[in-house]
Amino acid sequence: MCGTEIRKNLVLTPAPESSCACCATPAATALEATTRPADATGAVYGLEGLTCGGCVQSVERAVRAVDGVDSATVTLVPGGASSLSVSGSATPELVGAAVVAAGYTFTQVN
Repeated sequence: MCGTEIRKNLVLTPAPESSCACCATPAATALEATTRPADATGAVYGLEGLTCGGCVQSVERAVRAVDGVDSATVTLVPGGASSLSVSGSATPELVGAAVVAAGYTFTQVN
């Protein structure tokens, strides 16, 4: 141990609170998607093809770069239809184009 006895206790995120496909159960992430309120000034869209936190970051980054987007948050449902909450004045067409350019499937929910 390199001559030291210093150990650090790492605080881990409980599995039900994780959005990682390898840690969270589909039921837990689906429950989060149904209980998380949509942004009052925005819209919620459906996404397909996302499998992990890297996918979530790619979509959020692409959508936040769109003019008129104030915030973008993805709720991951591994192996299912994830959701994207967007606030701001961006049109669904611009948001959808950003999602498709990031490599994922976009569906308009509301």
